[in-house]
Amino acid sequence: MCIIVAIMYVDSSSTTRQGKIYERHLLRRSYRQDGKVKHETIANLSKCSPEEVEAIRLALRHKGQLTEWVQSRANLCTRQGLSVGAVWLVYDRARRLGIVKALGSSREGKLALWQVIARVIDQGSRLSAVRLAGNHAGCDVLDLESFDEDDLYANLDWLCENQAAIEKRLFEESGGRDRSGLFLYDVTSSYLEGDKNELSAFGYNRDGKKGKKQIVIGLLCSAEGEPLSVEVFHGNTQDPQTFAPQIRKAIERFGTREVTFVGDRGMIKSRQIEELGEEGFHYITAITKPQIEKLLRQGTIQMELFDAVLAEVSTDGNIRYVLRRNPVRADEMRESRQEKWETLKKTVEDRNFYLKEHPRAKTSVALRQVRERAERLKVSSWVKVEAEEAERRIELGVDQGTLAEEAKLDGCYVLKTNLAGESADKETIHDRYKDLTQVEMAFRTSKTVELEMRPIHVRLAARTRAHVFVVMLAYRIVSDLAKQWVHLDKTVQEGIDELKSLCATEILENGHPLCCQIPEPRESIKELLDAVEIRMPEALPCKGVLVTTKKKLPSRRKTD
Repeated sequence: MCIIVAIMYVDSSSTTRQGKIYERHLLRRSYRQDGKVKHETIANLSKCSPEEVEAIRLALRHKGQLTEWVQSRANLCTRQGLSVGAVWLVYDRARRLGIVKALGSSREGKLALWQVIARVIDQGSRLSAVRLAGNHAGCDVLDLESFDEDDLYANLDWLCENQAAIEKRLFEESGGRDRSGLFLYDVTSSYLEGDKNELSAFGYNRDGKKGKKQIVIGLLCSAEGEPLSVEVFHGNTQDPQTFAPQIRKAIERFGTREVTFVGDRGMIKSRQIEELGEEGFHYITAITKPQIEKLLRQGTIQMELFDAVLAEVSTDGNIRYVLRRNPVRADEMRESRQEKWETLKKTVEDRNFYLKEHPRAKTSVALRQVRERAERLKVSSWVKVEAEEAERRIELGVDQGTLAEEAKLDGCYVLKTNLAGESADKETIHDRYKDLTQVEMAFRTSKTVELEMRPIHVRLAARTRAHVFVVMLAYRIVSDLAKQWVHLDKTVQEGIDELKSLCATEILENGHPLCCQIPEPRESIKELLDAVEIRMPEALPCKGVLVTTKKKLPSRRKTD
């Protein structure tokens, strides 16, 4: 196959309807392939002014000798324009992933798209997103008029109001109708710096931040780990309480009928199983250690089954249990138990030394301190702590029988499902449950890695939900870029940072911008673009939109 690129040009035409003239301008590329001349549309310029269209046409006509042509005209000059590389990349990925179409072409949709793009490029508040638009060609790429932080805050209200419709369109754009109906669901929490957020409350803090209020976030993903919907709850909401809304989404929003939910042992409990059964849905979850011990006592499962690579037990109630012992996890638990023993042993040595050096110290006090430490280390069930009053010493021992009973289930876990055997074998059940790690990866990336959901610079409930929704959409782009760039040995943030350096060149006549020419990217940037099959346009319309914030820097910062 032979392909020869010929020219890029502006294709213009006009039609008359009911006495009104409509003009159409397309930026197109003409090339020859296998002996045939073909045309490709690069961009629609119909919304550009006649002056802007003519400027682009003029720049293309002289692109081969643009420098000489500019120098030959005293009234033309060039200057560095806005950064365009990162914006164009993220916009293109958003378009290919269906995010652009799902948000729509209205001004609010474009503002929402800019919030998503800004989150990927440089995480921050709405104020920082406005300042970012002053340095990046977001308005030229998205065809946006000027905006400020108040517009973006109001846009969060619009996003929250339209989130369900956007998620539904995105699901359909992603081919959701053809999918298996399997959903991965998990929750996390995100702490807040302030205490005025309408959804903030004290609850089980997964971030380990004591004394901080939080919000609870539930993320519903496809079988491939692609986020489909995100929901924000009050910070004191328990995990199972977030599950019922996900069932309604699967039915009402996504229109699926054959549904299987995958959730961890703290998510899908007896009540949630009943709710799923009422809808004829299926589930895959894990059971707790006390539940495993109960099944052992009842004889439903036997310890010998854990010796197999993967075992399965079915009950008369059409419930299937898939059993496995993870040897790596078993070693980790054994090492952790030994480390706790050494820690407690060191505590006992310190207490005995103190008792020896301080004759008036009480042995009973030292005994209480050691036992409290054993409770905190969660080893008190198999550790024996006694006091020798005569020798003023604390003695430490091990209850071997209790320890053996404690350790017998090390690395063991049991999955539970009501899926029929012909629908999924035990290997499939096991693999689908392990896919929950993809949801955990989405949380980790959204909260701390590339997207930095925190700090949350909003207080209203609707705006908090919209902020988290923006982060979810940005994660879809970041995860897609991570897959495309995995062979380049670059993180997504490193690639974005390098693309920021690709700036347009403004062509001005008598001080007024005519168009923005995109220079040929250097080799390292070209490698990033080629990996995602993106070709930068040769020129962009130069709208000359000035984006500024209403809030200015305080004078003390200006002089620092």
